[in-house]
Amino acid sequence: MAFLQLLVQLFISFILLQSKHCLSSNQPPIVLALRTQKHRTPISTPRLFSTTSKTTDKLLFHHNVTLTVSLTAGTPLQNITMVLDTGSELSWLHCKKEPNFNSIFNPLASKTYTKIPCSSPTCETRTRDLPLPVSCDPAKLCHFIISYADASSVEGNLAFETFRVGSVTGPATVFGCMDSGFSSNSEEDAKTTGLMGMNRGSLSFVNQMGFRKFSYCISDRDSSGVLLLGEASFSWLKPLNYTPLVEMSTPLPYFDRVAYSVQLEGIRVSDKVLSLPKSVFVPDHTGAGQTMVDSGTQFTFLLGPVYSALKQEFLLQTKGFLRVLNEPHYVFQGAMDLCYLIEPTLAALPNLPVVNLMFRGAEMSVSGQRLLYRVPGEVRGKDSVWCFTFGNSDSLGIESFVIGHHQQQNVWMEYDLEKSRIGFAEVRCDLAGQRLGLDV
Repeated sequence: MAFLQLLVQLFISFILLQSKHCLSSNQPPIVLALRTQKHRTPISTPRLFSTTSKTTDKLLFHHNVTLTVSLTAGTPLQNITMVLDTGSELSWLHCKKEPNFNSIFNPLASKTYTKIPCSSPTCETRTRDLPLPVSCDPAKLCHFIISYADASSVEGNLAFETFRVGSVTGPATVFGCMDSGFSSNSEEDAKTTGLMGMNRGSLSFVNQMGFRKFSYCISDRDSSGVLLLGEASFSWLKPLNYTPLVEMSTPLPYFDRVAYSVQLEGIRVSDKVLSLPKSVFVPDHTGAGQTMVDSGTQFTFLLGPVYSALKQEFLLQTKGFLRVLNEPHYVFQGAMDLCYLIEPTLAALPNLPVVNLMFRGAEMSVSGQRLLYRVPGEVRGKDSVWCFTFGNSDSLGIESFVIGHHQQQNVWMEYDLEKSRIGFAEVRCDLAGQRLGLDV
């Protein structure tokens, strides 16, 4: 029986490889609506930080917005909604109905659902890049656990299933069927069926589906956006500026080799380049200090010395027209301690200095409302509380720079796995969705 199971797994793996070539070579790009889902209360970030943290302390790390995409899975098809996360490898779905949990995938109703035994090559070798090692459960199935920065976790078994994106049904895809765990906010987590891992690992959704390039565009005006799988070539899209991905051939304890790691080389506020040595942006001998582009994290976090320098310069350049919230112990989301009081009657934010993230070979400009975030429900008298959208990585216990999706609003973000690079160009993302025929 075990021998037959092994043959089945090898056959599925062969079909997977063949289908990858088919999808990437012959299929036109697939366009899906990308939604920004807002939460009434903060939830734990889908980004897993354990591989880049030097501390075992679990700090609360919350955000109010996730990026979600709707697709189908199984046979017959079941509707699912997944959080788009370029900072994770393994995609997973909630497979067990919990109290107040409505959005689940039912594996028992699918003819194409196949369990993965712990003795299979998939379980033994293809899981090597997962942050926590897999194990063998009492039923001799491949079992795994994913832990998050707020001490919550989900666990379940690896399985094969088919996913349908747009009009294309992909090959048998390895995913996690989650049936237990602890969530910091199950009511909010219940709004999505699971998570779509999109990093560079062999088990990521984009790699298994066979697409060597994907793009997304996040609107700041409403919940509309675009996720595009495949080649993006449009006359209305400006030429992209590219920065190469950082490759690390030698395994290092605090360097995530399957993350979208780029080299941040400096930060400019208006015309002033922060006076910092280049070495503060370069990973050290342990791999700590890498810069990751992460759609699963809402805001951007910088290592302590860089954050302090940016905070002081932004304070200096906004002095006189922005009022600082003078509450020393107020820290938004545990890491963002620069906040302002702004009258809600203002039609628009004041003219803010532009923050330029200077990557190797390219720059990303962050301006306007991408620099300040109105904290839901926080008021002081008649004024609303707005916080600077850059935070301190040190306060979260992480040893890396993280470029979150709030700073990526109205930027066409292209992840090119074939040429190992990330490209970006400014664009109105709501208009991009309209041009691509999405009903937004």
